[in-house]
Amino acid sequence: MTDFQEQQPQPYYPPRPPYDPPRVYEHAAPGVTAPAPSRRRAKRGVGLVAAVAIAAAAVGGGTATLVQELASGTPVAAASSHVSGTNVSASSTGTVAGVADAVSPSIVEISAASNSGKSTGSGVIITADGEIVTNNHVISGASEISVRLSDGTSYAAEVVGTDPDKDLALIKLKGASGLKAATLGDSSTVRVGDQVVAIGSPEGLTGTVTSGIVSALDRDVTVAKDDDSTGQGQQQGQGQQYDPRQGWPFEFGGQQFNGDTGSSKTTYKAIQTDASLNPGNSGGALINMNGEIIGINSAMYAPSSSNGSTAGSVGLGFAIPVDTLKADLDSLRAGGDN
Repeated sequence: MTDFQEQQPQPYYPPRPPYDPPRVYEHAAPGVTAPAPSRRRAKRGVGLVAAVAIAAAAVGGGTATLVQELASGTPVAAASSHVSGTNVSASSTGTVAGVADAVSPSIVEISAASNSGKSTGSGVIITADGEIVTNNHVISGASEISVRLSDGTSYAAEVVGTDPDKDLALIKLKGASGLKAATLGDSSTVRVGDQVVAIGSPEGLTGTVTSGIVSALDRDVTVAKDDDSTGQGQQQGQGQQYDPRQGWPFEFGGQQFNGDTGSSKTTYKAIQTDASLNPGNSGGALINMNGEIIGINSAMYAPSSSNGSTAGSVGLGFAIPVDTLKADLDSLRAGGDN
C-alpha cells in the first residue's frame, strides 16, 4: 500500500434531540402519556387571542377579563347582553320639576287694558322673536297689551290675528329677540290618565306651576265668541255680566259656569284636566312630561263660597288641543278674523 490512500466519505448523522420525558395526565390512568405540544398550534392560539382582543376592544367593557381567560385557558362565562358606552345625558323633563324648569321661560303673563277695565291672562312664546299664543278672550277688545316674561322683563305687544271661533289669538312683542320658544307637541297622542303640568299666571302670580292628569278628552266647551260679556281672563272693572272674581264664563253640558257667556258664543273640543287652574291661567300652557305643549288652557270651573268670593279650583279645567292651534297658526299669522 502506498502512503496516500483515497479517503471515503463518512456518513452524517444529525445530533439526537434532547431527551423529553413523556408527560402523564394528572388524572389519567397509569401509563397513559400526553402528546408533546405542537409549536405551530401554539402560535395559532396566540394569534386567535390577539384577534379576539382587538375585536373585543371595539365593544368595550369586559375586554381585559375575556383576553385573560382565553390566554389562560380558563372557561369563559356567558357574556352580558349590556354594552357599556358613553351615557347620554338624561333629559331635564320627565318630572314636574323638570318640566317646570324647562318650559317656564316660555310662559308669559299678559295684561290687557280696555274700556271696560283691565284683564290678566297668560300666553305661550312660540318663536324667538316674540310670537305669543293666548286665548282670544284674554285680549279681546284690548286697546293696550303688556307682556311680562318669566325673568321680569316687560314688553309692549300688538295683536297679529284672532280666531274667536276657536278662542285663540296671536300677539307679537315689540323689539324682542332671543326668546325661548316652547315646543308644540301632538295632542292626538294624549290619553286619559296622562300626567300633565299647567303653567300660567293665576291671580297675577306669574309662573305658577300645577300638575295633574288628563281627566277626559273631546269635551264640548262653549265660551263667549266676542267681548259682549267682557269676560277677559281675570277682569277688573265695571260693566261685566258675570262675577269677575270667578274667571272666564263657559258652558258645558247645557249649564253655565262662572257667569253668563253672552249671546255670541262658540263651542270647541277641549282636553279636560284636574290640574289646578284659576282666573289668569287662561292662555297658559298644558304640558306633557316631555316638556311639549299639548293644550292652551282656556276655561275652568271656579265655585263661589256663600259670601261671594272664589272658593278655588275643584279640578275641572279645560284646554284647547295644540293640534287645533297648529292647524290655525297660518290663519292667525295672516290676521285671522282680526
